[in-house]
Amino acid sequence: MILPIVKFGAPVLQKEGEEVTGIDGKLAEFVDNMFDTMYEAKGVGLAAPQVALSKKLFVMDVSGSKETKERIVCINPRIVETKGNVVSEEGCLSFPGIYFEVERPEVVTVSAVDIDGKEFTFEVEGLAARCVLHETDHLNGKLFIEFLNPLKRDLLKRKIKKKIKLGEWE
Repeated sequence: MILPIVKFGAPVLQKEGEEVTGIDGKLAEFVDNMFDTMYEAKGVGLAAPQVALSKKLFVMDVSGSKETKERIVCINPRIVETKGNVVSEEGCLSFPGIYFEVERPEVVTVSAVDIDGKEFTFEVEGLAARCVLHETDHLNGKLFIEFLNPLKRDLLKRKIKKKIKLGEWE
């Protein structure tokens, strides 16, 4: 089932999510719906707050294809270590059509719980590292526009508010 993706302006995007405490069939179904939603929106990652659930959970698949099944589910993720820095273009499903350069660590080690309730740790780099950091930020109520300088961020917020007023931000 495709879930509605909330856009910038929704309060759920700017508050810290709660820890996931119970992993059951209902959560597994929700995770499957998150993957369907992410693929439908042509994204590589999706955090639970982006589909209006204020929980520390995200899904990702940087392959960009349902067929390759490079699916990763991270429940209650923690960034363990980061290395290096790289600047690259970034976008967000909650900010459709908006992209800009963001500096982030190049390599990330993350610890999380999978959909079977097992703890795991993995290291990623490049796009996968950027995705992990971006989605983890969502779980903590941080948005990628916070990487912009204050002037550019304010201009972008005004532009979005204008789109909301005109009914162009759905």
